[in-house]
Amino acid sequence: MEISVGVGNDSIAIVVQNPFHIDMDSVAGQIDAFCSLKGAALNGVDIRGLISQMVRGIAGCERGCPADAKEFVHRGFKGFSLAYVEGGILTAKAVIGNNKELSIKMFPDF
Repeated sequence: MEISVGVGNDSIAIVVQNPFHIDMDSVAGQIDAFCSLKGAALNGVDIRGLISQMVRGIAGCERGCPADAKEFVHRGFKGFSLAYVEGGILTAKAVIGNNKELSIKMFPDF
């Protein structure tokens, strides 16, 4: 699974080897460090909660793909605008520090 994180025109890719045993400290730390490098503080946005829910949306598929992803988008997540893209991709956008837009895209590995 790959997570693409963007601030403005810059982005990084974070590869997650096993989405069922994700190293949330590492992922959240990489996102926080990237945002800081781009001069955009996370300002209390719940990155850990968002990533956990996104993983469940595209990796779980307990009720059949893409049902979990679409249900997650329907429920929403505080402070983020969510969208489901064909092929099982989830996107989340939020305005963070210095009025910059944080975008997160999660790509399944199937």
